[in-house]
Amino acid sequence: MTDLERRIDQGTGREPADIVLKGGRFFDLVTGEIVASDIAICDDRIVGTCEGYEGREEIDVTGRIVVPGFIDTHLHIESSLVTPHEFDRCVLPHGVTTAICDPHEIANVLGEDGIRFFLDSAERTIMDIRVQLSSCVPATHLETSGADLPVEKLLPFRHHPKVIGLAEFMNFPGVIHKDPGCMAKLEAFQGGHIDGHAPLLSGRDLNGYLSAGIRTDHECTSAEEALEKIRKGMHILIREGSVSKDLLALMPLFTERLSPFIALCTDDRNPLDIAEQGHLDHMIRTAIAHGRAPLAVYRAASISAAKAFGLHDRGLIAPGWRADLVVIDTLEDCRAEMVFSAGRRVTDALFAGRKPVEPVGLDSVRAREVKASHFAVPVTEGETPVIGVLPGKIITEHRRFRLPSKGNQTAVDLSQDIIKVAVIERHGKNGNHANGFVQGFGLKRGAIASTVGHDSHNICVVGVDEDDMAFAANRLGEIRGGFVVVEGGRVTGEIALPVAGLMSLEPFEVVRDTLHRLRQAALALGATLEEPFLQLAFLPLPVIPHLKISDRGMVDVDKFALIG
Repeated sequence: MTDLERRIDQGTGREPADIVLKGGRFFDLVTGEIVASDIAICDDRIVGTCEGYEGREEIDVTGRIVVPGFIDTHLHIESSLVTPHEFDRCVLPHGVTTAICDPHEIANVLGEDGIRFFLDSAERTIMDIRVQLSSCVPATHLETSGADLPVEKLLPFRHHPKVIGLAEFMNFPGVIHKDPGCMAKLEAFQGGHIDGHAPLLSGRDLNGYLSAGIRTDHECTSAEEALEKIRKGMHILIREGSVSKDLLALMPLFTERLSPFIALCTDDRNPLDIAEQGHLDHMIRTAIAHGRAPLAVYRAASISAAKAFGLHDRGLIAPGWRADLVVIDTLEDCRAEMVFSAGRRVTDALFAGRKPVEPVGLDSVRAREVKASHFAVPVTEGETPVIGVLPGKIITEHRRFRLPSKGNQTAVDLSQDIIKVAVIERHGKNGNHANGFVQGFGLKRGAIASTVGHDSHNICVVGVDEDDMAFAANRLGEIRGGFVVVEGGRVTGEIALPVAGLMSLEPFEVVRDTLHRLRQAALALGATLEEPFLQLAFLPLPVIPHLKISDRGMVDVDKFALIG
């Protein structure tokens, strides 16, 4: 008997189903009703609802509600600081049965090898991990990345069964002004899915960007911005990560009318926040607590997300659909008590049966040794450019201040919360080193450093003391990448991230507990940011006070506070 014939026989009741969830109710995302019903499963498919069924295995879910598995529509697994296998084990129990990732971070370090690592991992995880091919490697010509991925290097992956399409196209100036490299990638992926990334883009420039076949955006920070993009055919991915938190600002989008055009994503979220708050389940709880209709919220978490990315086999509880199911207590609390991924009940034994994937990029930190003198900034007349950190956002401000001097060097100014920042090339290509100043970390002493530095992932270090900054930067080479906190020439906290300098080889529980200790070490230096390490990771991004595109498709270089 074929698999198809078995499904038909189990759906009609001619033979017992493989699994039956009995005594519960399911949330119908078409009508908005909560329906009392058995749910019959055959292999990886739902084969029966709205009827009574017998099963070879029967599971009592009396008093519980069953909802479709959640879909994270845009994330960088690397930002969880664990490998895809550990991400699977960390997030799937929260009900996230599909994750659409962009391996942009590891691709900027390792190129094709990084993408292969993710595709190999995706074929072995329990959760369905889908991969978007990184479109912007390198992300900018203003910084040195570890790799270059022109269209010729992406095409061999295009038809991989885990690949959906082209990942977030961040170079929107290059699209609008028809940069040849951008055009080659866009032409190659026409007819497939192309993710967008266009913060604050509007008007005719937005029209031109969308005319390239780009259909999604996760960078909206206001309902007004999102509504313009929805009117112009975009699917808006509402983001709530560990640094970028847009959920509250985009609450007005959660209506039954707009729910087919919105979805949820985390972009960048670490295991400590997942443990303390949750993942997409946290977004669902928060939206409903703010008065949003559960039907709109759960649609965004599943069926609307599936349709946006052409995953037409999931997102509803109905016969013939993929059996990605989450058994919860109530719609409001959204606490996953049981999860099914492709018909398999998620258990520790299920995770234990996965085949491991050999780690890559274990020697990716090749920075030259630095000394305290390398962080010197000569005195200049007038005001000094300073990066202004905005808590809860990855965007920063370009500020200017008169800073004190020490000898012939510009000094930090703790009274204005201004300390030093540096980016150090770590891919072993040119040894570039750039210094600047940053406001908003709150540090009163010491230094913190990281090999997670978007988007090229060079070493980024901030600090009050140049000796501590040098110690922290050099320590990263010794542990093969990660985060380091230093005070008085002594390491007070660190986490090793040897996989491309981005991910740990430890279980997510170890990473979670280590991150907690790192927070405490940063607080001991006076840090005031909720997420000092992820905020540090985004500091190397260019500072653009006004997103005004010139005729050449670039932003004037003198607008940047720091160029690594």
